[in-house]
Amino acid sequence: MARVTDAKASQAPYEQGPVEFVELLRIEELDENLFRGHCHAGAPMRAFGGQVAAQALTAAGRTIPRERQVHSLHGYFLRPGDPTRPILYQVDRIRDGASYATRRVTAVQRGEAIFTMSASFKKPERATERQRTMPPVPGPEELTDPFEAWERSAPEEYAKATIFRSMEMRFIPADAPGMPPELPGVPQQFVWLRTGTPLPADDPLLQVCALTYLSDLTLASTTALHLQPHRVQRSGPNRVILASLDHAMWFHRPFRADEWLLFAQRSPSASDGRGLAMGEFYDRDGLLVASAVQETLVRERPYHGPGDQG
Repeated sequence: MARVTDAKASQAPYEQGPVEFVELLRIEELDENLFRGHCHAGAPMRAFGGQVAAQALTAAGRTIPRERQVHSLHGYFLRPGDPTRPILYQVDRIRDGASYATRRVTAVQRGEAIFTMSASFKKPERATERQRTMPPVPGPEELTDPFEAWERSAPEEYAKATIFRSMEMRFIPADAPGMPPELPGVPQQFVWLRTGTPLPADDPLLQVCALTYLSDLTLASTTALHLQPHRVQRSGPNRVILASLDHAMWFHRPFRADEWLLFAQRSPSASDGRGLAMGEFYDRDGLLVASAVQETLVRERPYHGPGDQG
């Protein structure tokens, strides 16, 4: 990703509408190991966690030689981020070994940490491979655009959600051919995802950071599927409070985030106001390219009757 050094980097460039997806990952280098970015809202007045994580990973990757590629990240969301204020990303160079390197990133606002991440990078090597087989589900071209239904059901809300139209998604119906049977107590949703605009082909770090962003779009809703569907599929009021508590990813094989990837997600547990979701990303050739796990705060909203719009 090109380094941002001009004055425009101090202002969020996507406040007024849909933008090139790469702008959502753009950060400014202030000093060695210190970067600054802006994040849009996910929930009202809360920075979108997937963007915070993606920018933190971008900052970590800026301190790593290009021949080493990220293979895992583990992050904790500590405080709600303020989308109206810049975020500072402080990188600690924990270790640079012969094969592996580790970075720790702390995202800071108003002098307080809002997010921490550990990320590990490595040199590629040859090894015998195996993987779980991708289910033979319908491709994205066979499915409807959920944003169209969202626009019809809640036009005002849809009009405000301009940033999320910088990406594309297609939900696979539960009864679609090839869908694995849902296990008792384990709700699942399968979604095709990709960025809405092309990404540079020569920047593997950018592809990984883009997928980090995309991975946070639906995992939290998977933990609440026993209560309600994802927002773009829901016509009724919101009955659930969701917030990401932590987020982990493993990157197995090269991929492009601007090409369709299948995100197969399941939630094996919900209890104590928390839900756990696990997901796997497959490319169109059936290769398992990444895995993700997230624990989410899940609380039901009080219901006040038919007039309650949530």
